[in-house]
Amino acid sequence: MNEAGIEKVYLRQSFFQIHLVDMSLFGSSGIRGIVGRDLTIDLASEIGSAVGTAYDRVILGKDTRTSGDMISQALVAGITSAGSDVYSAGMLPTPTLARAATAFGCGLMVTASHNPPEYNGVKMWNPDGSAFDTKQMNHVEGLISRKEFSRPDWRGVGKAFEHLGAIESHIESILKSLGTFNCRVVVDCGCGAASVVTPTLLSRLGCEVFAINSHPDGFFPGRSPEPTEDQLKDLKDAVLRRGADVGIAHDGDGDRMVAVDERGRFVSGDRLLALFASRYGAKGMVAPIDASMVLDDIVEGPVVRCRVGDVYVSEALKRSKLEYGGEPSGTFIFSKETYCPDGIYAGALLAKMAGSGPLSEIVDVLQSYPSSRESYSFDPSGRKVLEAGLAKEMEGVKCDRLLTIDGFRADYADGWFLIRVSGTEPKLRVTAEARSEGELKRLKEIYGSVVRTCLR
Repeated sequence: MNEAGIEKVYLRQSFFQIHLVDMSLFGSSGIRGIVGRDLTIDLASEIGSAVGTAYDRVILGKDTRTSGDMISQALVAGITSAGSDVYSAGMLPTPTLARAATAFGCGLMVTASHNPPEYNGVKMWNPDGSAFDTKQMNHVEGLISRKEFSRPDWRGVGKAFEHLGAIESHIESILKSLGTFNCRVVVDCGCGAASVVTPTLLSRLGCEVFAINSHPDGFFPGRSPEPTEDQLKDLKDAVLRRGADVGIAHDGDGDRMVAVDERGRFVSGDRLLALFASRYGAKGMVAPIDASMVLDDIVEGPVVRCRVGDVYVSEALKRSKLEYGGEPSGTFIFSKETYCPDGIYAGALLAKMAGSGPLSEIVDVLQSYPSSRESYSFDPSGRKVLEAGLAKEMEGVKCDRLLTIDGFRADYADGWFLIRVSGTEPKLRVTAEARSEGELKRLKEIYGSVVRTCLR
């Protein structure tokens, strides 16, 4: 895509940023916070009331977190009090719930995804598997802020039902899509919700499966719910010990997937984004502003950039009518399957690829550039001050182009860096990439000065 085309994409996205500034509840992936402090029973009930006011027949699921039952029951109370029926699907992964939403007005998933166990949240899904878009999020937040809930009398309250079969339906759909194949796979579900789907699915696909951290446990005793490289030593060891073709790791709710190749090397979400695009000949794709510029080099069609967050990826996929998109965090959306990031489908697709030849060889032929990803914690009460300080500091940064659709991205001839405040955690995230180690070092010096000043 030419420079002008990129600018048009960025300008369209900035419209959504303007509208999201006023929203205090929604982050880049639903509503999320520490249980009892940010996410309370009262708030959960109001979320349910707002959704029950706007939508009939809601399907509800939860991940393994210890607060899942508490938040779910508050949502049920709110939904039914507004006159809508709710169907509880129980503990299951987010992509399983999103696929099951097909037959309902909408779906609610109680999860904090990759966040630590003290967090929980609510993700909202449309019947096509896409997350609630900006307009829908604004509508729900408006109902909550104005307390404009439907309140029928005793004759009109909704009913609560149990919904069975969502997990089997998800498994069957992937079996139909991928067929059977041979592969030796080690699966690390992080004691999250994917524990009840991925090992069974891979076995039924014909794989020899070795599972670790695959017993549901809301304390996440095996490792952090976020499958970063430093958390996957056990997976790397198991792949080498078992002589496996691939190792697959999920986050807490199964919408993410990262991997380890047969040599025990970590394969990041960024590499997997490029791998799927290259292997399956994507004719264009959607990726957030923090994804590698390698995508621009290898994808034949346009690479449409959007804000960070799967909701914005799915929004852009719908507008562009492209079939593939994802994020470096390990989320992948194949729109022919669903508009929900499906780490379980992506993991099975990768296993099929690894079963046909050494994954390391496929990964190694991909172009790569030196890069860096860092996170800095800050006091949540100082978020607005931090954001204002960041804006002021970035005004003085000299670069070829400064993009502000999500944080501040400084583009240069041979690299770029992005500084943004996370939409899900009190963290300042910094990503940088360059065509040489020397240029990356120079970029680190520039953004390092900005970060130090902002976090004083």
